[in-house]
Parts: sequence; C-alpha cells; structure tokens
Amino acid sequence: MVSNTLLLTLAAALTPLASAAGSARVINHCPTSVTLWSVGASVSPPFTLAANTGTYAEPYVRDPVTGGKALKITKAADGLYTGAPQLNFAYSLDGATIWYDLSSVFGDVFPGRKLVVASLDGSCPAITWPTGTNPGGSQTKACTSSKDVALVLCAEGEW
Repeated sequence: MVSNTLLLTLAAALTPLASAAGSARVINHCPTSVTLWSVGASVSPPFTLAANTGTYAEPYVRDPVTGGKALKITKAADGLYTGAPQLNFAYSLDGATIWYDLSSVFGDVFPGRKLVVASLDGSCPAITWPTGTNPGGSQTKACTSSKDVALVLCAEGEW
C-alpha cells in the first residue's frame, strides 16, 4: 500500500494534467537537474527536468517494435551516450493493464536518495528503493492503465 501522503502529493501534482488514459510520469525532487530520454524503437530528444520541480509526462503507448518504453534518466546531460549511470523506469501497455518496473544500469544514479514508483490508484503496488539502489527481488508491478504511474526522484520524508 502507498501512504496517504504520497497519494495526496501525486494527486496534487498530476491532477491538472490528468486525462482519460494514463501516463508515465517522472517528478524530480532532487537538488540537481536530470536528463531524461524516452526510449522504445526510437530515442526521443533529451528532456531536462529542473532541480526540485522538474516533471515529465507521456501518455502510455504500446511501442510496435519493442512492446514497451523506458524512461532513461541520468545526471549527465549526455549520459545516455557516455555510459553514465542510468535509472530506467520502464512500462509496457497491455490493454487495460500497465506493467512497470525500475532498474539501473552502469551504476546507481541516486545513491542515498529514496526513489518511489507509485500509481494514483492506491491499491496498486508501489516500487520503493529507500536508499536509491535496488533492494533486490522482482521490481515488476502491474496496475490499471487508466491511472498515471509516477516515478518520484529524491522522495524523502514520508514517501
């Protein structure tokens, strides 16, 4: 279960952007900016998420080639192409279900900082990395695709 504080914060942040179909979102509460790429069969241009307030959203899509998408996040502006540590928030749309997971490659991007992936549907399972590193076990979860799922970077406090 996700805490009421997390649900209220997510709802407040996402309500102005809500739509009938769900979206994958990233909310940056870290004190530094990060760079994000949306990757499926193709790679999007980089998006910079400002320190403390940056957000990114994309409606769920089913990539016809890969089946899913990965939102790849680095601290380096060119990190996707230089082997910098990456945090990957991946999702796969399967009709009424959205599958999502969290992983890292080439090292940990946010060591010591809490990371949370949660849905606005409080009954859906959350992914929590209390110290910014994979705590082990399966990180793949599923929820209704009608609700947004958000990755919160540097989700300190009651998150």
